[in-house]
Amino acid sequence: MAWIVLIASGMLEAVWASALAASKGFRRWRPAALFVVSLSLSMIGLAWAMQALPVGTAYAVWVGIGAALTLCWAFVTKQERPSVVRVLLLVLLIGSVVGLKAVS
Repeated sequence: MAWIVLIASGMLEAVWASALAASKGFRRWRPAALFVVSLSLSMIGLAWAMQALPVGTAYAVWVGIGAALTLCWAFVTKQERPSVVRVLLLVLLIGSVVGLKAVS
């Protein structure tokens, strides 16, 4: 169960990171509200998962999921341009997260 909560929390990290950018410095209230809610839920989930998982592994997986999904969202919304090197590094990041799960 801790892994499921951790993965969901990592996904929420991507939500709050994207909402933070969309809030334009907290000048847009809807993205700002989404940021606050998703950040809170993400942190609560991370804290809960860390009770059952090693801190370093949990944090690395949480950050990895959030970073990977945030970058994928930026590619999809055309805020950032994918390149061969960036996609390969993203695959390496995802592989590292899966590897941490496999050895934990």
